[in-house]
Amino acid sequence: MDIPQMIFVNLPVRDLDASRAFFAALGYSFNPQFTDENAACMVVSESIFVMLLVEPFFQTFTPQPLCDARRQTEVITCLSADSRKAVDGLVDKALAAGGTEPMPARDYGFMYQRGFQDLDGHLWEIAHMDGEPS
Repeated sequence: MDIPQMIFVNLPVRDLDASRAFFAALGYSFNPQFTDENAACMVVSESIFVMLLVEPFFQTFTPQPLCDARRQTEVITCLSADSRKAVDGLVDKALAAGGTEPMPARDYGFMYQRGFQDLDGHLWEIAHMDGEPS
């Protein structure tokens, strides 16, 4: 039996408690088995996880200097959504929890997307594409 490939996105954060509260307000849960004072394992789906790592701990994984995502863009993480309403709902939750919306919604006809910046400036895109269940 093939096990589906998983993805673990690792993001540096300044304040782990604030980041956990922010993403919990968006409806995400955390796996306590991989969560401690240095890291929190946010469960996005059965195969997608985001490791929120305090900056000093994150720095132990790379010799490169950390990017300040509030001033530079290092990556845009895009997640699919089941509907346009789900896109708007998640982004609206992010804004209510203290995130910002760096660009207006974009409607390409076949794809609708909106995004937000989390408390550390990381960019998140939420997209619904035609052909996905609504």
